[in-house]
Amino acid sequence: MQRKGERGSGGHDVEGLVDELYATPPPDFVSRREELAAKAKADGRVEDARRIHAARRPTLAAWAANLLLRSQPAESQRFLELGLALREAYRTLDADGIKELSNQRSSIVSALSRQAAALARKSGHRLSGAAQLDVASTLRAVLADQDAADRWAAGRLESALTPPADFPSSTAVTADAPPKPVRAPTARSSRTGAKDELAERRRQRQNQLAQAHQAAATAEQQFRRQCAEQADADASLQQARDRHDQARQQVTAAEEQLRKAREELQRAEHEQQEAEERRQAAADAVTRAERAAQEAAQEVERLAGPGSHPDP
Repeated sequence: MQRKGERGSGGHDVEGLVDELYATPPPDFVSRREELAAKAKADGRVEDARRIHAARRPTLAAWAANLLLRSQPAESQRFLELGLALREAYRTLDADGIKELSNQRSSIVSALSRQAAALARKSGHRLSGAAQLDVASTLRAVLADQDAADRWAAGRLESALTPPADFPSSTAVTADAPPKPVRAPTARSSRTGAKDELAERRRQRQNQLAQAHQAAATAEQQFRRQCAEQADADASLQQARDRHDQARQQVTAAEEQLRKAREELQRAEHEQQEAEERRQAAADAVTRAERAAQEAAQEVERLAGPGSHPDP
C-alpha cells in the first residue's frame, strides 16, 4: 500500500494531491477531485487516478478541523501532546487532579474550536452552530482517544469525530474512581518506597498540569491573535470596498462627463461645418458680386468714352 509521502507512477506525489484535496473547501471538493483524477488518467497514471477518486468529500466541520491542523501545525502538535498527557493523567492522577485537567481541557477545546471557526470564516465559509459543535466534539475525541488523534493528525477527516463514552469527566472520576490500595507500613523501607512513589506521582502530576496550563494559555493567545488579525482584515476589506465604491463613482461620473463632452464635440463639429459652408457660400457670393461690379464699371466706362457725349 502506498503511504503518505510516497510518489505514484511517473514520479507524481499522489498522496500530496490527496492532501491538497482535503485542504479544498467542501463546495469545491468534487470538481477539484474530478479534475485531478482526469489529469492523472490522461497521463496514464490509472492507479493514481483511482486513488484520487477514492477520496470522499469532508463535511464542513471535518474540513474546518483539517484546516486547523494544517494552518496551525505547532499548536496542533502541542494539542496532540496534551492529549497524550491527559490520557496518561486519567490513568494515574487522583480525582482533584483530574478535575483540574478537565477544566483545562474544556478551555483549550473551546479556544481551538473558535479558532477553527475563525479560520473557516477567513477562507470564505462560515460555520453554523451545529458545525462548530461538531468541531468541538472532534477535538474532544482527539484528546480522549489515540485512534481519533491519529486520524486527525493525518489531516484527512471526512466527518466529525465523537469522543468515547467511557472517557471520564471530572465528576465521573470523582464518583467512580476506585480506592487506592493502602499498604501497611510494616517496615521502614516500605514507608520510604511509598513516600518516593507518592513524590514521583506528585511530580508527574505537576508537570502534566503545567503542560495543560501552557497549552491552554497558548491556545487562548493564538485565538486572540487570530481574532485581531481577522478584525484587521475585516477593516482593511471594508476600507478597500469603500475606496472601490468611490473609484467606481468617479469612473461613472468621468464616463458621463466624457459622454457629454463627446456629444458637445459632435455638435461643435457640426456647427463648425455649417459655419464653414456658410462662409464658403458668402465668399462665393462676394466673388460673384465683385465680378459683377467690375463688369458694371467697365460698361459704365465704355459708355462714358469720348464719342459717347454730344457737343456743347
